Amino acid sequence: MALEMESMASEIGVSVPVLRFLLCFVATIPVSFTHRFVPSPFGKHLYAALSGAFLSYLSFGFSSNLHFLVPMLLGYLTMVLFRPYCGILTFLLGFGYLIGCHVYYMSGDAWKEGGIDATGALMVLTLKVISCSMSYNDGLLKEEELREAQKKNRLIELPSFIEYVGYCLCCGSHFAGPVFEIKDYLEWTERKGIWAPTEKGPAPSAFGATIQALLQAAICMALYLYLIPQYNISGLNGPAYQEWGFWKRLSYQYMSCFTARWKYYFIWSISEAAVLISGLGFSGWSDTSPTKPTWDRAKNVDVLGVEFAKSSVQLPLVWNIQVSTWLRHYVYDRLVQKGKKPGFFQLLATQTTSAVWHGLYPGYIIFFVQSALMIAGSRVLYRWQQAIPSNMAMVKNLLVFISFAYTIVVLNYSAVGFMVLTLQETLALYGSVYYIGTIVPTVLILLGNVIKPAKPSRSKARKEQ
Repeated sequence: MALEMESMASEIGVSVPVLRFLLCFVATIPVSFTHRFVPSPFGKHLYAALSGAFLSYLSFGFSSNLHFLVPMLLGYLTMVLFRPYCGILTFLLGFGYLIGCHVYYMSGDAWKEGGIDATGALMVLTLKVISCSMSYNDGLLKEEELREAQKKNRLIELPSFIEYVGYCLCCGSHFAGPVFEIKDYLEWTERKGIWAPTEKGPAPSAFGATIQALLQAAICMALYLYLIPQYNISGLNGPAYQEWGFWKRLSYQYMSCFTARWKYYFIWSISEAAVLISGLGFSGWSDTSPTKPTWDRAKNVDVLGVEFAKSSVQLPLVWNIQVSTWLRHYVYDRLVQKGKKPGFFQLLATQTTSAVWHGLYPGYIIFFVQSALMIAGSRVLYRWQQAIPSNMAMVKNLLVFISFAYTIVVLNYSAVGFMVLTLQETLALYGSVYYIGTIVPTVLILLGNVIKPAKPSRSKARKEQ
């Protein structure tokens, strides 16, 4: 068996641990499908927990489940013993343990060299544990004190331990996400809420959406395998790169980051297929006539939305969608004081949290600080664009194109740090293109404080209409 794994791994160009992970990851699809046929809510919770733990064991070894058990137990104990403070306590304890694992295992180095460990799954699990505790904490607050997302997701009663573990490990969904709320998981398991049978009949079939996700996964992997021999991380440090001029270096940075993204698209498409086939991916009915089922709960990426984003502000809405949603609900929104508008501090704090969640490599920190700059600069462009009168369509379209070009350049420049990770390599590669992706957004932010267009008058606009 070991020899077969080695030969198979060498044929497709990955290490044996990565091959083992990929096989278990793809296995989440039939495992999730089988969940439909398990009788009784208790049986479904038990199946979700045991199948998730078993897939973790096959993929990462026995120690992975011990690592997963630590934040799960800490989170559950804080909910039992310290409900008024369980949200912040679980946040600090969960992130503290995750940071400790990041430092001990230094997973980024292993990922760059083609290895893998359980830290990536622990990252997803940590978000689930924190959201559960915070939602239980929100159950103590008055409804008028809560935002809409908090009202929707809050827990009044403590979930049983088997419900909690089933949510955390549900059919291997902790491998790569998507992150979803425990309240949705409980309603799906018990066939309540949008999953309850109605006059329209039971919840709609997920097979069409699942096939679409699998086709997307196949296309993404094919493109990745085609591009990676020509545009890879090692090429950024090669002697040929040093001899190129500015434009060729910038274009190679773009293509190497563009190529790397297809690997993530593949992973998220497979995880989407697994959640869809279980039925959990169903998110309700559209407002169109006739109504159609929507499957947004499982969606983690909008490929075309990323590659053709007209503004950097759109990127969190189309890339790693469920984690971006988690960051907004559990970090960004909660840092905004009542009656005040969010500013750069909330944006920077959210991006820093995301950086720490990924790991303590300098490249991650720099990338997410860069992201905050990129988004802040994009907001300046948007304000200028909105201030252009409707009779100057050509100028407005020019600003739209500038915003699109700005997003492409700054995103792929910034993402270099995410790929190479080390401080020395990140700064060297940024310097090789004259820090263009840092200078441009900084200049835009400074100009935005000087050139402040007047807000368009609504009453005037109505008169013109």
